Amino acid sequence: MALTTRRRAVSTLAAALAGAVAAPAYAQAAPRTPVGRKPLPLRQAHAHNDYLHPRPLLDALSHGFTSVEADVFLVDGELLVAHEPAALDPTRTLAGLYLDPLLARVRANHGSVYRGCHRPVQLLIDIKTDGVAAYDELHRQLTSYRSMLSAYAHGSVRLGAVTPVISGDRAARVPMEAQRVRYAFYDGRLEDLGTTAPASFVPLISSNWTQSFGWQGVGAFPAAERAELRRIVATAHGRGRRVRFWATPDLAGPERDAVWAELLAAGVDHLNTDDLAGLERFLRTLRP
Repeated sequence: MALTTRRRAVSTLAAALAGAVAAPAYAQAAPRTPVGRKPLPLRQAHAHNDYLHPRPLLDALSHGFTSVEADVFLVDGELLVAHEPAALDPTRTLAGLYLDPLLARVRANHGSVYRGCHRPVQLLIDIKTDGVAAYDELHRQLTSYRSMLSAYAHGSVRLGAVTPVISGDRAARVPMEAQRVRYAFYDGRLEDLGTTAPASFVPLISSNWTQSFGWQGVGAFPAAERAELRRIVATAHGRGRRVRFWATPDLAGPERDAVWAELLAAGVDHLNTDDLAGLERFLRTLRP
């Protein structure tokens, strides 16, 4: 879809949805779907705190998402997935919830997470504590799954079916930058836009929406904020990086739809949501 046509479609959709209010669907289990289901056409869907859904990873894939997020804690040498320490469960490991199921799908689909679609699925791994030690263990585990992973080796990138990107505890950056071979990439922040760090290390720029923008979807998007959003995206894209904002409005209704529409019109690469069904519906309306 040409950029002008896409922006027009997004604008039209936002206006049409201005009076629509839908009940959130993220608390309901998604229907089971074949492993070969295609991803969403626009491919911007990112499952924030994906592990809180009834079926981590699987619910997101059943809705066509191409990016999922898992928070991890290093506990007794294992990477456990949870939102906070009180929710830690030794049975909920990164390998069990994400790496093993992804490998099973890649094998079932002959090298892809989605059958016939060779664009990598992003696995955003948010390290909550012990950045250096947690990354060391993560690298050890990822090495066992390297056949399906994107990799950086001796100055070049090879894309695989799954691209791990490391977020959270910034201490993980130091050991990552020192590696000549790694199976993960780094989630940058807005301050990384002006650095010389290459996209082969920082392919993604993530930021808290509320720290840069006051607009929450009510009324018109202020012209100065729209210009700033497009400047951020253009700068990132000019260096080969993708853009994601967290803390965008996520309550179903016209305000959220208006923000999503502006993000798409500006070229933002990932829409952050807890509402899997709501974002799928929004994106499939743009391109069925």
